[in-house]
Amino acid sequence: MSSRLYKRRLEDVQRQLNQARESLNVLQEQVLVWNDALEDSRIRALVSETPLQAHEYDDLSRHVAVANAEMRRRAEEVRELVEARDELLRDWTPDDERG
Repeated sequence: MSSRLYKRRLEDVQRQLNQARESLNVLQEQVLVWNDALEDSRIRALVSETPLQAHEYDDLSRHVAVANAEMRRRAEEVRELVEARDELLRDWTPDDERG
C-alpha cells in the first residue's frame, strides 16, 4: 500500500476512533444516571410492594441491561479501532515528508 493510502486509512481510522470514544463516553454517563435511577426504583418497589412499582423496576432493569450490553459493544469497537490504528502505524513508512 502506498504511503498516501496508509495516511488516508490512518486518518479514517482515527476519525472513527474519536467518534467511537465520544459515543462510548456519552453512553457511560447515561448508564451512571440510569443505574442511580434503577437503585431508587428498586428501593421504591421494595418499600411500596405494589405491582406498579415492581413493573417500573423491571422495565428500567431491562433498559439498563440493554444499555450495559451496548456499552460493552462500543468498548469492543474502540478496542478494535485502536488495534487497527496501531497496526497501520507499525506498517506505515512514509515515502517522503509529504506522504
